Parts: sequence; structure tokens; C-alpha cells
Amino acid sequence: MSFTECAARAFTAVSIQKNAPESSGVYGLANAREWIFIGEANNIRARLMEHLSEAGTRLMHRQPTGFTFEECSPGERIRRHDALVRQFAPSCNRRAGLAVNRRIILPDVRYPPREQCGQPVQAA
Repeated sequence: MSFTECAARAFTAVSIQKNAPESSGVYGLANAREWIFIGEANNIRARLMEHLSEAGTRLMHRQPTGFTFEECSPGERIRRHDALVRQFAPSCNRRAGLAVNRRIILPDVRYPPREQCGQPVQAA
């Protein structure tokens, strides 16, 4: 099941302040090519602003241009997050072979904590 709030919004400070709620829910970051990250937060607006201020991270290296969100209760948030990650397989939510989080969705795939995408990008 896709995000219930389907409208894509620009991933800019002005757009986040205008459109993102200060409430519990899940959110997705994307660019024209891919889903980059799906996260969950007590305050969607604050978490998106945190992502926007990150510099040199794996997430920002993928150049997100848009976001979407879905408000849901704290009790429902983890279930929705996990379902959306399974559906869209965003690049910053996957890292095969490592047990680094409580979210084990498939037998051979483990999802890193959201901080994983906050780590600096290693130069090749």
C-alpha cells in the first residue's frame, strides 16, 4: 500500500515548513530516479528539517528533491514504516547481511537505523 498522502512536495525549507505536519507519522524522500529513504518520526516537520540540514551524508549525496508523508499514531508508525520500506526498497533503508536493527522484514535483508543515512559518504 502506497503513502495515503500521495502529493509530492519540494524538499526545501520553505516547502517543509509550509506542508509537513508537526505530528507523528512516516515520510519518504525521493528524487526523479528513486525512493531514497523512508523514515518515521514523532514530529515529521522537525525530522525533515534535520535531514535538510545534513551535509555530506549518504542520504544527501543521493540528492533528494521531494518528500511525501502520512500522519499516523505512534503505535501504527513502525508497522507503516516497515510496510513502505518493503514496498519501495529505498536505497538508504537497505543494507543486506547486517543485523543492525529491530526491523527484520525478510529473512536475508536487514534494515539499518535511520542514522545509517546520516553517516558521511566515503569517497571512492
